[in-house]
Amino acid sequence: MLFSPACERNQGPILAVLQDWLPAGAQVLEIGSGSGQHAAFFCQQIAGLTWQASERQDNLAALQAQLAALSPGLPPAIALDVTDAGQWPRQSFDAVFTANTAHIMPATAVPLLLAGAARVLRPGGVLLLYGPFHDGGVHTAASNAAFDQRLRSLDPAMGVRDALELVEQAQGLGLAALADVAMPANNRILVLQR
Repeated sequence: MLFSPACERNQGPILAVLQDWLPAGAQVLEIGSGSGQHAAFFCQQIAGLTWQASERQDNLAALQAQLAALSPGLPPAIALDVTDAGQWPRQSFDAVFTANTAHIMPATAVPLLLAGAARVLRPGGVLLLYGPFHDGGVHTAASNAAFDQRLRSLDPAMGVRDALELVEQAQGLGLAALADVAMPANNRILVLQR
């Protein structure tokens, strides 16, 4: 079984933000569902929530097995590589959620994540980006700066992303910045609305 200690630690604080921003009966697309823990937990906690988990093709079978064990009522996970426009769902969603993905995907993929989210969000829908961010190269904590260095040493295409740059890119795609919510462990949730 897959297990993410980070998901276990952050699910409560993220839940509180989702409850603030999701409409009743929300349909949510999660990008990079990983262990499936978020999908299972949030659906158990929010009545009427429809959660579409997704993962890259090479990780899809493991995610699907995990979801079947954790929450058999969830819809099957879908294959989604944010860099492949043809893999994005054709349906619309009230929200797109992703946790701890922007800093591990290649920097060139992040604008494609934003563009794909803008396409699948309904008018008024929100994109919720969770993870560590910096502002114009200034990290909010020494631990985030060290994490950024470690990521870049593993792969120069990875790294903690600039929230100001993300917001600017998102605005160019018709997504307005609504909130920047401080989270535990020097993480944040950027809330952007179509």
